[in-house]
Amino acid sequence: MKLVALTYGTEGDTRPIAALCRALMDAGYDIQLLADAGTLSSARDLGVPCEALAGDIRGTLQSVKVISSFAAGKDSLRATTQALAQLANQNTDAWMRQVLDTATGSDGLIVSGLAAFVGFSAAEKLGIPAIGAGMIPLTPTSSFPSPFLPPQPMPRWLNRFSYHLVYGLLWLAFRKATNAARLKVGLPPARKLGSGHPMLYGISPSLLSQPADWPDNAWMCGQWVRPVREWNAPASLESFLSAGDAPIYVGFGSMLGFDPRAMLDILIAAVGGQRALFYPGWSGADSLELPANFCVIGATPHDWLFPRTSLVIHHGGSGTSHSAARAGVPSVVVPFAADQFFWAKQLHLRGMAPSAASVYTVTAASLSCAIAAAQTTEMRERASLLGAKMRTEDGLAIAIQRVRALMAGS
Repeated sequence: MKLVALTYGTEGDTRPIAALCRALMDAGYDIQLLADAGTLSSARDLGVPCEALAGDIRGTLQSVKVISSFAAGKDSLRATTQALAQLANQNTDAWMRQVLDTATGSDGLIVSGLAAFVGFSAAEKLGIPAIGAGMIPLTPTSSFPSPFLPPQPMPRWLNRFSYHLVYGLLWLAFRKATNAARLKVGLPPARKLGSGHPMLYGISPSLLSQPADWPDNAWMCGQWVRPVREWNAPASLESFLSAGDAPIYVGFGSMLGFDPRAMLDILIAAVGGQRALFYPGWSGADSLELPANFCVIGATPHDWLFPRTSLVIHHGGSGTSHSAARAGVPSVVVPFAADQFFWAKQLHLRGMAPSAASVYTVTAASLSCAIAAAQTTEMRERASLLGAKMRTEDGLAIAIQRVRALMAGS
């Protein structure tokens, strides 16, 4: 059976979809992954056939400085929608053509990220089933508000409505370009896309319980991650790890636009003389001078590295939050935007992270206090217990079962 997986986003968006593709290949499926060119390294490492979609998300985020507008205190949902909608709308036609060319003769589409509306349209054109995939809850529920809304208190009765609000804002941003692309391939304009499709989530039910009011076609499978069985660490990293106690990890993934020197000065002061690993990610901070207790590292598999650390300081992305929790180590979260505040709250509610200070307000003093709180025996024990529970989950196996059942019923 032939499937095509389609996503568009940062490395954190592509990596779990690549892991799902590898698991599908191991289960006997023929699959092709389409994603942003700069995020396909994980797919290549896993041997997943892949092609690059038009666009450059890293360059777009750098040029529009969307994260800088977050740091200035602007509305994160509006800023994100405007910046990324521009990228998606500029490439919608190209994405539609490529997806249709790639998926012709396929049995189904797995769609995710910024290209989801294109994916649902392509599946409609080809007459094949579409399965949504995500690492952030998109299915409406009364249990909690949409993770994309700002982290403000909300009456429970508004929770379900918040998902429709977010969907409406996203559809408003993407509707014109999506419908123009649909007309070019012979589809009528759509008033709504994606509603009613099955949804698979690479989310751990131990970290976030599946809402009781979700429909029968939405599932929290567990984190989608491929355990690293053989990975050769650089000699400098091995040497640093063996030279003392387990270090603190610091990394903000694909976050861009903040002042790296100012943030590093805060981190250096907050960490004090403790040993720390620093992953610059997309920040451009790898050229900055650091004290001797910091070791700069390149991209390193989280499931290999995090169990060797004492604490993970991160931005609160879904993937990093899951990997830190799965490793059984506490987190200190410095969220930048969108769903990162949501995951910071989930880690805090489960007692494995102190309350988060956002990148807008964090100081050396507040970060130092958070580090001390995360290093207490109580928080370490809670993190260890939850990590052990998460490691019993096999999110990829459950996802494969769901895909198999959904395709059998198509």
